[in-house]
Amino acid sequence: MKVITVFKWLRNPQDALVKADGSIEWPGVKMSANDDDPAVMEIAAALASGDEIIALTIGDGDLAWAAARGATRTTVITDALTEVNSSVTGAILAAAVKHLGDAEVIIIGDSSWDYGVVSAFIGQLGRPALAGVTAAQLQEGCIQVTRKLGSVSQVLEVNTPLVLAAMATQSEKNEPSMKQVLTARKKPMEKLTLEELGFSSPFTTVSSLKTRFPDTPPAVLIKGDDPVCACEELMAALHTEGVL
Repeated sequence: MKVITVFKWLRNPQDALVKADGSIEWPGVKMSANDDDPAVMEIAAALASGDEIIALTIGDGDLAWAAARGATRTTVITDALTEVNSSVTGAILAAAVKHLGDAEVIIIGDSSWDYGVVSAFIGQLGRPALAGVTAAQLQEGCIQVTRKLGSVSQVLEVNTPLVLAAMATQSEKNEPSMKQVLTARKKPMEKLTLEELGFSSPFTTVSSLKTRFPDTPPAVLIKGDDPVCACEELMAALHTEGVL
């Protein structure tokens, strides 16, 4: 089963430098694997069952990251910027997937760093998709997928073609050794440009001007000296807020 995995399409928000005036800078920050990327590779290995796993990425991250975790070869869109908006990034990744040819399963990290990329990517592909996926395995004639919905786990049997948005439930257990990383750098790599994918016109980048906390209404304090009065104040406040 041919599997395409998408990795390292974001910069870690924790690496952002927020200045006193609210502006954001990324001094020397490169693309990095998000928390869900190791789960992507684990699921890919379970589904590929020895067949080809193609890794897809953009920007300036470590191109050997997925190869060291089992990818057969890696494709990178070298001139795809990280500063563009989520819909553009999703469209670029989707175009690259179509360029790579038909794959039964496409897996991307269901990252909280930028949900917009995942949604745009799935929308551009137009394939059935499942989010919150924690595990998947081959069954006779289908794929058995486990996904997490809040505190509940759901098991589904689905057919391909399919897009899975993987969610990690724990940190990576077995990171690749230095020998595996060095070997991974010798694996095949394909470099593409936006023009080769059909994006001939430049994209407008998005610049963050400043950051601030969202506006929140003031808290309503209710004295509890008299339980009856406190209950009446609570009910009045809930009616005022439209809760009741």
